Amino acid sequence: MKVAIMQPYFFPYVGYFQLINSVDVFVFYDDVNFIKRGWINRNNILVNSEASMFSIPLIKASQNKLINEIELGYDEKWVQKFFITLEHSYKKAPYFNPVFNLVQEVFNQSHKTIADLTMSSVVRTADYLGLTTRFEVSSKQFSETKGMDRADRLIEICRLLNAETYINPTGGRELYNKPYFKERQIELMFIENKFFPYKQFEGNFIPGLSIIDLLMFNSPEQVKELLNHYTLN
Repeated sequence: MKVAIMQPYFFPYVGYFQLINSVDVFVFYDDVNFIKRGWINRNNILVNSEASMFSIPLIKASQNKLINEIELGYDEKWVQKFFITLEHSYKKAPYFNPVFNLVQEVFNQSHKTIADLTMSSVVRTADYLGLTTRFEVSSKQFSETKGMDRADRLIEICRLLNAETYINPTGGRELYNKPYFKERQIELMFIENKFFPYKQFEGNFIPGLSIIDLLMFNSPEQVKELLNHYTLN
């Protein structure tokens, strides 16, 4: 069994979903510290053929708080403005209607924290794409591991899931080493994402945007094909 453990992001970029697609179980790491100016509550979409960042308003966001402790701070006016931007930017995209409805469904659910909203955005997108990966939440299923050293906690979560392999983004090469995991009977592998341009509108291709952009221009079947373009090493 392969496992990945990652902080939840709001409609993250395609590489996040490649990681999900590479494992049997994906654990949302919601009881670790929030990262300000990171990608948990913000991302980029295409506006007037350029990358434009949006940010989900939060209440007293701090890196001294856990992700699941930070409450949402948006109101109906902000949500309406966000959807107006989405509509103006993508209404001529081929898959605008189903994807616009998908994002609306996420906001229509009752969420209190940024953890709730981000996890909902990821799970709903995975459902839309027909992914079979199982989702777990660290604060709910693995709360007893809290307080352990970083690598040891990941290893313990893998053990509790009876997993043999832990897959991490390549950025983790500076944090974790394979021998340490192997000594503890867990194979550590890193995912190498491969990205391909897709047709947006008539301008130059803008890479690295929220999965919302990719979904607007591609069918679920096309997106699932792109999710298979990675290597593990």
